[in-house]
Amino acid sequence: MEQTLNIVYIAFIAVTIVELFFMVKWDLQMLQQNSYFNSRYIKWLRTSEEHITVKRVITFTALVMMLVTYVGTNVYNLSIIMACLIAQCVYAYREKHKLPLVFTKRVKRMFAAEMLLLIAIIVAVAVLSSLYHAVLTALLLLSFSYLVTIAVNFALHPVEKHIASGFVRDAKRRLEQMPGLTVIGITGSYGKTSTKHYLNRILSEKFSVLMTPGSFNTTMGVVRTIREHMQPYNEIFICEMGAKKPGDIKEICDIAHPRYGIITAVGKQHLETFKTIDNVQRTKFELADALPADGLVVLNNDFEWVANRQVTNVPALRYSVNAGDGIDFFATDVRYSSHGTTFTVHGHGKSIPLSTRLVGECNISNLIAAVAIAVELGVEDEKIQYAVSKIEQVEHRLNVKRSAGGITIIDDAYNSNPTGSRMALDVLSHMNTGKRIVITPGMIELGSEQVELNKAFGCHIAETCDIAIIVGQYNRDAIVDGIKSNGFNEKNLYVVNSLNDAQLTLANIAAPGDTVLYENDLPDTFK
Repeated sequence: MEQTLNIVYIAFIAVTIVELFFMVKWDLQMLQQNSYFNSRYIKWLRTSEEHITVKRVITFTALVMMLVTYVGTNVYNLSIIMACLIAQCVYAYREKHKLPLVFTKRVKRMFAAEMLLLIAIIVAVAVLSSLYHAVLTALLLLSFSYLVTIAVNFALHPVEKHIASGFVRDAKRRLEQMPGLTVIGITGSYGKTSTKHYLNRILSEKFSVLMTPGSFNTTMGVVRTIREHMQPYNEIFICEMGAKKPGDIKEICDIAHPRYGIITAVGKQHLETFKTIDNVQRTKFELADALPADGLVVLNNDFEWVANRQVTNVPALRYSVNAGDGIDFFATDVRYSSHGTTFTVHGHGKSIPLSTRLVGECNISNLIAAVAIAVELGVEDEKIQYAVSKIEQVEHRLNVKRSAGGITIIDDAYNSNPTGSRMALDVLSHMNTGKRIVITPGMIELGSEQVELNKAFGCHIAETCDIAIIVGQYNRDAIVDGIKSNGFNEKNLYVVNSLNDAQLTLANIAAPGDTVLYENDLPDTFK
């Protein structure tokens, strides 16, 4: 009997280690989505109630039962608990995530270190005590694996910092070897990624251009771009610069040393970490402050907290969708159609008629900024016109497409914000065939203004949409309150728990000619 029990214990430990594999993977996935900051990860643990999820409760319950009863000495009961763990492994293997864990070298180091540590602890207990105590230890570690993840992240921080410093030095060395390279920095609360893509397309008509790919807008994202993608023949480097706290933009500027800069917006984004709009402004203008005297900064005066900030260390061009005092670049004759937008950009004594597949005032604004830099760098009008006409919509950023069933889809699912969401709803309101439907979980990272801004978002939904499908729990009450306060027909208001549920609801109500706006898609860190 004892031999049989020991075999079951060993099998139990093996299953627990497999479950630990999936649990550690999940813990690291969430740590990664919180930018590897323990403080943010701990806050997420607390707000998401991750420590009391069903799988952790089941595991901890099994641990308690083995401690206070004879379950741990009964092969049948042990087998039942083991079957539950196997079921959890199967579920974890099949589970799909919006943002799966990216196995970067850092993640691989952390994953290997944590798994080796966990296995070493279990084996040590088995050797020094007993298999029974090793089983208890395995269940304990499984119940509180997130604490081990926090500890490993803290312990490896000096190692990661040393490795990162080496990469930064190498990136600086590579840039020093390219004195003829022109670096253009782009930052802003929103609009920077789209502006980066538009500028890249226009400048590529005349220069060899490299831009930071995707959302590689952190310090290490910029460093990776330089080390892995920079070529000796590149003439221009377009560097997107993101920030979660003061000093982030300056840190990137100290590496890339931009000569030109674009600040697309200063708005109520990431207030959860910045706390105040003043801090957002100060951080975004770290780009302007870092530019050399012979450089140039292009500023979007459509945002109050850009317009009211003076720049004295470098020449500044200010742009707006509309003409006005102190505006150097602006648009006129804006016309929308089902095929896109036509308008004329004025500035530097030029008037350049443009036609684009893009829609929405925000895209016009981003294009004006790109055109201003292109004109400054001597790109001919004809090349600007051709490039703008060929610009593809950036995925998940007010991307318009039509389904085979005759439904128009406006995909604005990336990183919604108060200004962008309002513009997206305004685009939806101009659709005059069929029903106008919005699917949204609302906006995040707005700090103390989270509820107020999502309620205002709900009010605007009521003004512009025929049907609203609100996804998830995080902003549900605020958005629904806003919608109801504006006299919206509650028969056309649907509240669902997930995007999958939203799709099922949409399938029952959508018809050819309808337009559906997907406004934001929250990552796995939000319910």
